[in-house]
Amino acid sequence: MKKIYIVAILMIVAAIALLTTAADDMSTYATFDQAARSGDRVKIAGQLSKDKEMYYDPAEDPNYFSFYIKDTDGKENKVVLLSEKPQDFELSEQIVLTGKMQGDEFVATDMLMKCPSKYKDEEVYIKSEGQ
Repeated sequence: MKKIYIVAILMIVAAIALLTTAADDMSTYATFDQAARSGDRVKIAGQLSKDKEMYYDPAEDPNYFSFYIKDTDGKENKVVLLSEKPQDFELSEQIVLTGKMQGDEFVATDMLMKCPSKYKDEEVYIKSEGQ
């Protein structure tokens, strides 16, 4: 067998392996109720409940941060993020968490934040000038 065929077969096997591992992360968005029923790893989108307690003590455990969010159905739940507290966390407009329910808490391993645009004030100013 020629070397080019062997290389092509190895590339196809590597592509299949990459696609199957990437498919595990392509989950749909869920609510806290759906996450509790399924027990699987899901993504939850929501907004930070700024009136509730946030706990982060890096001296005690730098990879434990707890807070509350409201999901798209309006249900509020406690979230435990197994990572450090992100910078400017309180300024986020929307949070997307990846994890699963454990008891009454949603334990997240990954988090994405949608932060306000730094150009938002300029956009408002430009629109008001045009009128």
